[in-house]
Amino acid sequence: MPRSASAVAFRASIPVMFGYLILGLGYGLYMHNLDFAWWYPPLMAATIYGGSVEFVIATMLTQHFNPLTVLMITFVVGFRQFFYSISMLNRYEGHGLAHFFQIYTLSDETFAVNYTVHVPTGVDRQRVYTLISLFDYCYWIIGALSGSLLGTAFALKIAGLEFVMTALFIVLCLDQFKRESSHLSTVSGLIITILCLLVVGKTYFLLATLVLLVIEFAIVNHQKERR
Repeated sequence: MPRSASAVAFRASIPVMFGYLILGLGYGLYMHNLDFAWWYPPLMAATIYGGSVEFVIATMLTQHFNPLTVLMITFVVGFRQFFYSISMLNRYEGHGLAHFFQIYTLSDETFAVNYTVHVPTGVDRQRVYTLISLFDYCYWIIGALSGSLLGTAFALKIAGLEFVMTALFIVLCLDQFKRESSHLSTVSGLIITILCLLVVGKTYFLLATLVLLVIEFAIVNHQKERR
């Protein structure tokens, strides 16, 4: 008998839960250390839901605020999502609000989980996608709220928690690497990233990397179709 969609989604989201709760906790403490009220972190987590963008904007809010600068930084940092979201077009087939929620909550980690999750026969795949997105979204908000409340109560300051998200994504990538039948995308992605970083520099290497990867995958897919 197949498990329920909620059970499948929760189990798949557990790695993200630990990462989001811990990093969200650090984000809440970080916001507290910048003298923001306790309700700022959960509000920004719920509305921006942009991970590293939220850390950047938190710092910018303490300085002379320039909306255009914020817009450009958000666009550059979040532009990578445009590329990997293309691969979800044939997977996200929900309807109504569920479909828009899937799109809105497509973070790096949610993409990694939804792209690789195994859905048993008889379980609604779209419901699993939506619930994983919902669980991850709630983990981030709860983590941010917990950090802000903890910081308010005990005036805590813990540095270095930003690396938790990097560690989490490395674990997810390794898991996907073990599942792959061909490691072409992983190896080429690593090589192209290093070359772009050396040639273009750290400011624009991410954008250059994504563009080259899209070109590569387009060529590979075209060759597969010809065969």
